[in-house]
Amino acid sequence: MSNAKSEPLKFAYWVPNVSGGLVISTIEQRTHWGIDYNRKLAQIAEQNGFDYALSQIRFTAGYGADNQHESVSFSHALLAATEKLRVIAAVLPGPWHPALLAKQISTISHLTNGRVDVNIVSGWFRGEFNAIGEPWLDHDERYRRSEEFIRATRGIWTEESLNFRGDFYRFNDYSMKPKPEGGIPQVFQGGSSRAARDMAARVSDWYFTNGNTPDGLKAQVDDIRAKEKTFGKTWRTKIGMNAFGIVRDTEAEAQEVLKEIIDKAIPDAVNGFKHEVQNAGNASPEREGNWAKSTFQDLVQYNDGFRSNLIGTPEQVAERIIEHKRAGADLILMGFLHFQEEVEFFGKKVIPLVRELEAQEEASLQAAE
Repeated sequence: MSNAKSEPLKFAYWVPNVSGGLVISTIEQRTHWGIDYNRKLAQIAEQNGFDYALSQIRFTAGYGADNQHESVSFSHALLAATEKLRVIAAVLPGPWHPALLAKQISTISHLTNGRVDVNIVSGWFRGEFNAIGEPWLDHDERYRRSEEFIRATRGIWTEESLNFRGDFYRFNDYSMKPKPEGGIPQVFQGGSSRAARDMAARVSDWYFTNGNTPDGLKAQVDDIRAKEKTFGKTWRTKIGMNAFGIVRDTEAEAQEVLKEIIDKAIPDAVNGFKHEVQNAGNASPEREGNWAKSTFQDLVQYNDGFRSNLIGTPEQVAERIIEHKRAGADLILMGFLHFQEEVEFFGKKVIPLVRELEAQEEASLQAAE
């Protein structure tokens, strides 16, 4: 049975507000972390069929990323440069407090016609927390804190006067005005562990997962759907999946680019990244968190983007995107080597093919009814 949905698949791109690009390799990456490059990129993206941009959150240098612009203020700058694009600001509970985030995002929503959302990152980089003097919690405790963070933030946005008693956050008759413009901002979150999926099935609007095969993605989606019923959630968690796009005129060209990325990988940096992320992923009780089973090749792209296999011709990539949609994806989060050129190429060559395939699938479903 097909899981194809009538709602068109959404497309997002990683905002390169962190230096070094999205692969840990010495291959040329025509991208830049600065604001001028990113303003132009945001405009290219919204003109070429992208719905969202996701800003990154990093506090310290390392693993090829020496410079990082703060995500919330950078997201505001991109929103100011565009008219339709939604921007998702990534934040870390711990450095952020729910009251601060709620106020920041509400203000930005009034300045940008309600086009701002948030991505709650529970944390993978222990060294980063240590460097800024933040406590490093056990794996499941990080997700428990994130869930309280989401509940408290949403409560600030929706309730006239919030009273909240949690283990990490407490509010006493707290009233914040103005409330966000254009509805409550959407709450995204990442993760692949049981704790991440449980949190998504209870409180999040969107669940981001690392790159995966359609079968691997479907297993996560099926688990979330079952948990939603168990927890009595009254709305459907939407699913976003990471992917790294290498789209070329021929499959041979695309595969050659992938080979060059891997051949020019920086072993010390990849292995250092592997140590940090697998320490975080393996810390889950079931040892199934993000990156827990990632190979060296997977980790050359920070979020297992090669595993989604969006590598080939526009036609091949569009077909594979539809396979992921059938598996339950509502959004594909794209990374590229050369962001401005490749976002435009992807929008002109791949997204129209995806729309054609979606229309064909919808027609087939209607004919079968």
